[in-house]
Amino acid sequence: MKVIPKSGGFGAVVTGIDLTRPLTNQQVSDLRAVWLEHQVLIFPDHAMSDDDLERFTLYFAGFGDDPFIAPIKGRDHIIAVQRAADETAPIFAENWHTDWSFQEKPPAGTCLFGVTIPPHGGDTLFANQHWALERMPDELRQKLEGVDAIHSARVPYAPGGVYGEQDAKHRSMDIRASNDAMVEQRHPIIRAHPETGRDAIYGCIGYVTGIADMDQATGMALLAELYAWQTREEFQYRHKWQENMLVMWDNRSVLHMATGGYDGFARKLHRTTIAAWDGH
Repeated sequence: MKVIPKSGGFGAVVTGIDLTRPLTNQQVSDLRAVWLEHQVLIFPDHAMSDDDLERFTLYFAGFGDDPFIAPIKGRDHIIAVQRAADETAPIFAENWHTDWSFQEKPPAGTCLFGVTIPPHGGDTLFANQHWALERMPDELRQKLEGVDAIHSARVPYAPGGVYGEQDAKHRSMDIRASNDAMVEQRHPIIRAHPETGRDAIYGCIGYVTGIADMDQATGMALLAELYAWQTREEFQYRHKWQENMLVMWDNRSVLHMATGGYDGFARKLHRTTIAAWDGH
């Protein structure tokens, strides 16, 4: 196995293994260590089946619970992140977030496999939240220490939300809005990574709808200040996709967002989530 770090060590390309075949325990252990070090791993040139994608996901934990988006036919844990060539709905997930942070136990990671990739556009941006915290001005950090954020899916996935009932009429993805999106969860804004112990910022405006024990206006102003800092370009890695490429990232220390720029071309990726780490 060969690991080629991206600039600054955020993200790395991994070669020398075959993801269409079972991995050894040692390979899985090595991959977990590399993943925790670099947060985003890129595996080019693997003609993976859906069975391969599921097997790879389960090396790291069970499957995460993926609400509001129906799985692909014949699978319980794979969703299609897709857009038709003639689709005019807004780009799905074109905002910074960490997957399903509104859950009580959000997924530790996400795996995304390139099935149909347009000739240009469609990059995914990642923002390193270890770096964002470590380089944060002391004045801002002091405002966030010991503070919990309120996470909810209501903005995107409530029936009247961004991906609600009206949006579904114009979108190829099988998104199923629900009143379940109104449920709220609290998570610390600054928290130690459960495997490495390294502090990071967790979440941002979007799935974060307020700050616990703070009035809404004051809380949203603080979240806006945090958002402007944590998504700065100096913390980012821009990923360019290829077909038969797998990317996995650590939701506990990374934000990500989709981008457009491929109007007139279809795009489809298959996605799984890795369940929250339980200490084993």
